Amino acid sequence: MTSPNPTSNGGETPESSPEENPAGKVESTNGRRSEVFAQVSENDAADQIVVRTQTPTLTYQTLAPATAITLLAIAIILVGLIISSVWLVLSGALVAIAISLRLMAPLAQEVFSEISLEQQALFVAIPGMGLGVLALMQVSGINRAILNWGATLRWDVIGALGDFFGAFGQIFIAVLAVYVAWRQYVISRDLTTQQNRITQQQTIDTFFQGISDLVLDDEGLLEDWPQERIIAEARTAVILSSIDAAGKAKVIRFLSLSKLLTPLRRDERLGRPILDGRGGYEEDRANGTRVIDLGAMLAACDLSGSDLRWTELSEANLVRTDLSRCDLVRANLARAILYQAKLCGADLMAVRLFYGPVETASPRTKGDRPDYPTGAHTGAVVEGADLTGVQRLSEEQRRYCCAWGGTTTRATIPGGCEDVPNRLGR
Repeated sequence: MTSPNPTSNGGETPESSPEENPAGKVESTNGRRSEVFAQVSENDAADQIVVRTQTPTLTYQTLAPATAITLLAIAIILVGLIISSVWLVLSGALVAIAISLRLMAPLAQEVFSEISLEQQALFVAIPGMGLGVLALMQVSGINRAILNWGATLRWDVIGALGDFFGAFGQIFIAVLAVYVAWRQYVISRDLTTQQNRITQQQTIDTFFQGISDLVLDDEGLLEDWPQERIIAEARTAVILSSIDAAGKAKVIRFLSLSKLLTPLRRDERLGRPILDGRGGYEEDRANGTRVIDLGAMLAACDLSGSDLRWTELSEANLVRTDLSRCDLVRANLARAILYQAKLCGADLMAVRLFYGPVETASPRTKGDRPDYPTGAHTGAVVEGADLTGVQRLSEEQRRYCCAWGGTTTRATIPGGCEDVPNRLGR
């Protein structure tokens, strides 16, 4: 019988058996063949591993001949010293020096190779110059003259002078140490002052931001409920008690210019401030409510030399407050208590001390309501205030202070008070 055609049945090729395809070749259905590479089994790979062992070799380091000779020369020197042999010591020393110089030569060359040519020239020139100067002094006889002059000196006097200058040097060193310590103290003090100033400014900036967030709503309008006013006053009292005069002035100017110290007209129902129709809030000196009432926060404070221009200090308690050399231009001090306050050298240009005409104006009193049209009970309490050397005091201010300042204040007012009667009576 004849074998069937391998290309029958639509060109399909039957699978080849392992015996028929010993090389691992497989025929594809379209007649092409692809080779399959045989992989070596793990057992065959293990059989092919060859283990090689190496015997460690021991290396012996021998001393260089020059080093050995140097050690031998040192031994000869020691033996010569022990047996007191001059020749052994001399021969060993010469050999040791010669071999040591030979051993040090490579290191010296390496050191010199790292030095630039200019440095090498300087290294040689300095000893050469010194030897040359000594040689010239020897040839010219200067050395001999120096020796003869030295023989005539009284060395006991020179020794005493040396002791004197030594003691003086110790005193100078002690003075120098004190000066260095003082300079270090001054530098440390200045750095501490600068750091305190930076910290204070950061505290003030945080206060400004906190007050703004507290009393303003999302639309930027003033919204101060009673509890918010209490918290704002508490924050103000705390910060005014922890900063210096310049910092206090910054806080007061901020609160004044932002109208937080000004009495504002309020809504009779909700107590909210009322706009004046000109882009601001309407003031109400008689019945208004302040966002922050300073009260006695500034009493007995040191504000000397600070900038308080255009500040709102009306009805503030400034008893024994130091306002010396302050710039109070256009500040409002109406109904403020300036009892025994120091205003020496302050600039009082356009400062408001009262409302209404000076003839009818009078200081505030306990229990009496102020009358702003006539000025009754709207003035500042200036009894006992020191006005020595105040600048730019107007005539109305002078007359008011003379009338209501009392005997102590009248004696300090520039220009005198002979033409103004003492209406205070004491």
